[in-house]
Amino acid sequence: MARIAKKPVEIPQGVKIKSEGNRITVEGPKGSLSLDLMPGMKVETKEKNLLVIPVEGDNADFKALNASHGLTHALVKNMILGVTAGFEKKLEIQGVGYRASLDKGKLSMSLGFSHPVVMDMPKGVTVDIEKQTLLTVKGIDKYLVGEMAAKIRRVKPPEVYKGTGIRYLGEYVRKKVGKTGATGKAGGK
Repeated sequence: MARIAKKPVEIPQGVKIKSEGNRITVEGPKGSLSLDLMPGMKVETKEKNLLVIPVEGDNADFKALNASHGLTHALVKNMILGVTAGFEKKLEIQGVGYRASLDKGKLSMSLGFSHPVVMDMPKGVTVDIEKQTLLTVKGIDKYLVGEMAAKIRRVKPPEVYKGTGIRYLGEYVRKKVGKTGATGKAGGK
């Protein structure tokens, strides 16, 4: 059995967990999330703890069951964290004239292209803009927050010579040295 999944997940106060068949729903102060459990997984609630338990059947593949045990534990734990505290990713825009703004729930970015880049936000994800160059992607679903932050970064990733573009806050971008002027004679003889 996976070692991380043996540990119980603590259920904070104000969080309700409903298990209906193969579906688990977690409700908290920030919203609710639901997950379809993988075959061979079961969730039990004991007092203020939640345990993910593998159910061994007749033809249970031990390796697949072990892998999905740890994954299911991590997904349920992230759901509980999301409905209580939420998740956020910070992005930084670097470059002369590069900036972002919100227009009617859509993210509009000016990144040196001939046109502004406009992106729709998925349901459950919000973007806060500080100083036109600092974006914060927030939400209760860890996957959606990370995916939206990656989509925004993919529009203009950091350039290796000048370092301009969109990067995660605190991300180190290794810069390349540009070409220098020729030091020898023209003709190379």
